[in-house]
Amino acid sequence: MSALPDWSADDQRWMLRALELARHAEDQFGEVPVGAVLILDGEMIGAGCNRSIIDHDPSAHAEIVALRDAGQRLRNYRFTGTTLYVTLEPCAMCAMALIHARVARVIYAAPDLKTGAAGSVFDTLISARHNHRIEVRQGLQADTSALLLRDFFRQRR
Repeated sequence: MSALPDWSADDQRWMLRALELARHAEDQFGEVPVGAVLILDGEMIGAGCNRSIIDHDPSAHAEIVALRDAGQRLRNYRFTGTTLYVTLEPCAMCAMALIHARVARVIYAAPDLKTGAAGSVFDTLISARHNHRIEVRQGLQADTSALLLRDFFRQRR
């Protein structure tokens, strides 16, 4: 049996913030509960939750919303040295945006066994073919995130 990842207090803190945003997406907007925060040098520079339905925008996933927020705050489109904490494994669209933005690390909670692009279904985020490599870690607060998602979809059926 392999050892569990060693999560820092900051990792825990930022993933809990992403989970708060996921709950906000569901409670306030009726969206799939996914949240994301982008961190640079211990400071949150971008935050987002799913907004596709409320914004009538298929690209308004939590990761993209967080990148847009950071871009406006920093007045830049590159985020070298940053870590994105997200409650669900990024899809292919989000994975490519993270690569183009030059995010350094992605830590995600739950795998997405239907559209995940960090190794679950597609290898987009972790492909060696890209000119930029992103360190990927998974599993932090995975059970909590998976329960949020399961409950959301169970209520919709």
